[in-house]
Amino acid sequence: MSGQDHVRSFAERRLSPLEAREYLETPISDSERDEVLALVRWFMRRYPTPLDRLAYVRRAYARWQRTLGIARSQ
Repeated sequence: MSGQDHVRSFAERRLSPLEAREYLETPISDSERDEVLALVRWFMRRYPTPLDRLAYVRRAYARWQRTLGIARSQ
């Protein structure tokens, strides 16, 4: 099994109800919260207006659709 196949199988695995509950009930750590807030601050600086954010989402959506087409053909 290639590294990519291993990662894909791990990402696509089904969690048991117990595993899902444990994951969802684990509190967010301070470092995880800080990382998310830093990303939000960066995004707001990079795309300061709603129009900028909408333009980004449209470009990203188009890119994701192209990438999805490539992934499905493999």
